[in-house]
Amino acid sequence: MTSQTRIQEILQQEANAILRIPVGDQYEKAVALIVEQVHRKKGKLVTSGMGKAGQIAMNIATTFCSTGTPAVFLHPSEAQHGDLGILQENDIMLVISNSGKTREILELLTLAKRLRPGLQFIVITGDGQSELARQSDVCLCTGAPAEVCPLGLTPTTSTTMMTVIGDILVVSVMQETGFDAAQYALRHHGGYLGQRSREQSEQNIK
Repeated sequence: MTSQTRIQEILQQEANAILRIPVGDQYEKAVALIVEQVHRKKGKLVTSGMGKAGQIAMNIATTFCSTGTPAVFLHPSEAQHGDLGILQENDIMLVISNSGKTREILELLTLAKRLRPGLQFIVITGDGQSELARQSDVCLCTGAPAEVCPLGLTPTTSTTMMTVIGDILVVSVMQETGFDAAQYALRHHGGYLGQRSREQSEQNIK
């Protein structure tokens, strides 16, 4: 097998996994919660995850910020050393764990609910029957695809699914709130994207 053939197989496996992500009304519920808590009640979105899932959660938070939804990343371990204080009234959490059993994330939910009773959680996980899923208000399942890692261990396909689900949430909230190029330009001044958003905003005005 040539290297190009192997690459094509990996691409096909990941593409197929994306197309098998379960799609249901949980997405509508998640978007409605984010819009209600952040855009109407003026809370913020707090994302969290451990390890590679944490890197995805961080990326989701920054993407939400640049598209009009205030969001921050909370490291689950640092949360136990004072950072939990970032949680305020009307916030909503988005937590990620492929197994749904990550100890630090389960502990975070317990501590967060103790500090902010009534705090709602959106969960992205590969196990819709896990403890994390059972504690969630909304559960978005990745479909639990097999990893393309030859050992079947390294988070590869699973992190791709997490990223895609994050993109779905970001784009859906943008559409729901009517976020436009002018608002984007106010949040993203620098670089090519800043210039492009300003130009697009000016074209829309004309």
